[in-house]
Amino acid sequence: MKTIEIYTSPLCGFCHMAKRLLDKKGLGYTEIDVLRAPEKREEMTARAEGRRTVPQIFIDGVGVGGCDELHALESSGRLDEMLAA
Repeated sequence: MKTIEIYTSPLCGFCHMAKRLLDKKGLGYTEIDVLRAPEKREEMTARAEGRRTVPQIFIDGVGVGGCDELHALESSGRLDEMLAA
């Protein structure tokens, strides 16, 4: 199974929407709360090629972007392909 990591903030509606999609699909993920662990925001920014907004989602270490990108992958069927590959 692929490893999914999601950098979030509890105040972020887009984070909640992204997690709902992952939960709906029955996918496990590691959540990294950048509000409670602010040092993780720098790590996230480096991994996300300078993007500072949450959520930032990684599948097997590859950045897929945020909530909009995750939903676009789902709509196109590419999310299942990525998870199966």
